[in-house]
Amino acid sequence: MFNAFLKLSRFKKRVISLTVDFIALSFALWASFALRLDVGLWEPNRGQALISLLTVVFTLGVFVRLGLYRAVIRYMSDRAFITIITGVAASALLLVVLSYGLHVFVPRSVPLIYAALAFIFVGGSRMSMRMLVQYSSGRDKERVAIVGAGKTGVQLAKALQQGDEYHPVMFISLIPANHKTLVVGLPAFALSHLKEAVSSHGVQRLLLAVDADIEVNRRELLTQLEKLNLPVQTVPSFCEVIAGQARINDIRDLEIEDLLGRDPVRSDNAQVASSLFGRSVMVTGAGGSIGSELCRQIISHQPKCLVLFEQSEFALYAIERELQQINAAEGLNVCVHPLLGSVVHRRRCETVMRSFGVQTVYHAAAYKHVPLVEHNVIEGVQNNVFGTLHTAEAAVAAGVELFVLISTDKAVRPTNVMGASKRMAELVLQGLAQRQSDTVFSMVRFGNVLGSSGSVVPLFRDQISSGGPVTVTHPDIIRYFMTIPEASQLVLQAGSMGQGGEVFVLDMGEPVKIADLARKMMHLMGRRERTAEQPDGEIELVFSGLRPGEKLFEELLIGDDPQGTAHPRIMMAREVCMTWPKVADTVKQLQHASQAFDCEEVLSILKAAPTGFAPNGGVGDLVWNLNPQPVIPRTIDTDFEAVSMAGNEK
Repeated sequence: MFNAFLKLSRFKKRVISLTVDFIALSFALWASFALRLDVGLWEPNRGQALISLLTVVFTLGVFVRLGLYRAVIRYMSDRAFITIITGVAASALLLVVLSYGLHVFVPRSVPLIYAALAFIFVGGSRMSMRMLVQYSSGRDKERVAIVGAGKTGVQLAKALQQGDEYHPVMFISLIPANHKTLVVGLPAFALSHLKEAVSSHGVQRLLLAVDADIEVNRRELLTQLEKLNLPVQTVPSFCEVIAGQARINDIRDLEIEDLLGRDPVRSDNAQVASSLFGRSVMVTGAGGSIGSELCRQIISHQPKCLVLFEQSEFALYAIERELQQINAAEGLNVCVHPLLGSVVHRRRCETVMRSFGVQTVYHAAAYKHVPLVEHNVIEGVQNNVFGTLHTAEAAVAAGVELFVLISTDKAVRPTNVMGASKRMAELVLQGLAQRQSDTVFSMVRFGNVLGSSGSVVPLFRDQISSGGPVTVTHPDIIRYFMTIPEASQLVLQAGSMGQGGEVFVLDMGEPVKIADLARKMMHLMGRRERTAEQPDGEIELVFSGLRPGEKLFEELLIGDDPQGTAHPRIMMAREVCMTWPKVADTVKQLQHASQAFDCEEVLSILKAAPTGFAPNGGVGDLVWNLNPQPVIPRTIDTDFEAVSMAGNEK
């Protein structure tokens, strides 16, 4: 019957509301006289009946005029109660005026009693109806607990109460003094009573809504929430809501920073801004995960122009469109130039740099996926080594002032071709830094990037969502992690600090065990691991074995004596490097071996160079393994020295 009432048309509901208010106001008038005159069944005389009728009709007219009947009961706000108070006050005042004007006996206390009763009856009926509606709709919603009883949590609770998906039943307050208090009508419990409170209220999901100004150890907090085996999600910060970037009830998965378990690295924005403002900047690999984030951060510092260099048409289209939207929304007036091209084409790179007067280059273009590069040795070396060489030579020839290479922790004592090629790229730039001084070359080395293409986090999330199994290569494998924004901030910071030939590395704290990260994600998504001890678990963790070229742990430094910098979390490596003649000779050998498609020779050259390359397997190239014979090219390009020395002639 109640659901049938809720489905009535708006007009019928308003008629019912008017009828109920007419009865309630009439009863309030009768009761006020009965209470004042102390009679059980008070019967009004003709005059009293007339002014009572006029008062009730007038009050309903005031309510209509003030818009009380346009308010939807389930969404009724405080303004509706102000409307009721206004209407009731006007009604009581009219009762006094009518009693004097028509000379009808009305005791002086009756209007006051009537006003109180009228507010209770009219306001109470709506409050009761709203509670019934919320209770009825809440039975079909998922019961959630909100972690954080501050302004973000309160706003979230109010938003969810009006929604159709979640029903907030309690708060988890991070302030122990708030234990067993009521916040916007919901009980709040201290974190120490988390398990009991969640169980007694039948909570099915936890929503993180912690205010930004509250100091909390998020790592410890997530460790406690993880034990509940309930899905844990988060909401936008209050600043994002105020800025219009998100809605408070935009529930989303935990931020990658929450899984990281350490404080994010902050850059010196003033120093970075001064190195970018009003300059012409070029980003290679601008459509990739690191390159695109670099572009987002660079454009906010208002360079004169931003050149996007990318060989993937779709990736270039996507990042150019996004940057133009940022440009328009924030009124930055930065010239954004989307250019298709490959870093292995030296003349294309030089022409682009000259045409746009590029002053700073951030070289993010590279093949970074370890197994894929292991299966495509020649292409990996061509893109990572020769792509870096040709882009750097183009930068020298075009008069670029600063060139920053995005490197990787896999370049330290590499066991795979990807790491060895990136280490060789570092050696190339260090050699170029010795050969000339017009262009400053710097390298930035960091660990795995959470959330990038090929990252384990989105892979694990997809595997858990689809019911598993979750695949990890080895139970003891560990990695250093950082977020894409952190990595980009470090690159920009290092670019502003470089003097020539430095390798910058980040103090990334403790490494993360991949198996523990997978289990953490399972628990925070409300799933249990299936083991021999827990055969009823939902997700199985499977160890697939190390892939070709993969090692159990990564390092950031080759030596043990890093040098500090002006930034407390950035170090400068002290490592062996090659003179330019030796670099040129090694690169020439790599060029000949690559043109001959001799994968064994390529690996031998990389091992002979001071890269520290120690492969843990044979040649993994898929084509070479089918036909392990070098190809004798018709012509071999021998003009490397002429090309490489072009920068000096400038």
